[in-house]
Amino acid sequence: MATVLLLRHGRTAANSSGVLAGWTEGVGLDDTGRVQAAAVGERLRDLPIVRVVTSPLQRCQETAAAVVGDRSVPTTTDVDLGECRYGAWTGRSIGELAKDPLWRVVQEQPSAVTFPESPDFAHESMAQMQARAVRAVRRIDAEVEAEHGTRAVWLAISHGDVIKAVLADALGTHLDLFQRISVSPASLSGIRYTTSRPFVVRINDNSASVADLVPREEQAASGDATPGGETGADERVDTPA
Repeated sequence: MATVLLLRHGRTAANSSGVLAGWTEGVGLDDTGRVQAAAVGERLRDLPIVRVVTSPLQRCQETAAAVVGDRSVPTTTDVDLGECRYGAWTGRSIGELAKDPLWRVVQEQPSAVTFPESPDFAHESMAQMQARAVRAVRRIDAEVEAEHGTRAVWLAISHGDVIKAVLADALGTHLDLFQRISVSPASLSGIRYTTSRPFVVRINDNSASVADLVPREEQAASGDATPGGETGADERVDTPA
């Protein structure tokens, strides 16, 4: 069966400053994020990727451009790979959101969470986010396999919560437990769907850095997950030679 690589976009200034960017326009990669994306491109250079599908948000589009580089790989956009629609939480600091009563529900029962409405940003439930992302990944995976065969590899570029939700589905894990999965900026995860079951072949793989193995102070003191995914604030990456 075909294999999908799930790549989270590289780091952004919103990540490093602890802001939930969501669907805010104009959020691109910061200097570290650009280095991370280039490093992933080098890692994947010899892999015969047949298609790249990316979230429409700028940080994912920039990651895709850096990863694809000068290679001739069909690249398309799918809105269903876009970030969770956080509604009124969009653009607010993680520190502020942690004081909201909804925060505990996000941590402990995400399947029950619907983000609050906003006049500026769409909102959805976390269950809706998972459903549309899983549906999109499985649909594209079937298309890729039909066109390129069972050994085909394709790349989906998306966001932390979205990738965690897709991985949870593949692992047979309830959405209420998906916060147990970590997906760092510019990390690779992989799923091979078969007629019997999905096989999860990678999770949060970032061979360019081991910095995330030492938790930051706030991570060590708390068991809470960060909406949107890990911030990558203290991550270091090696510049490709």
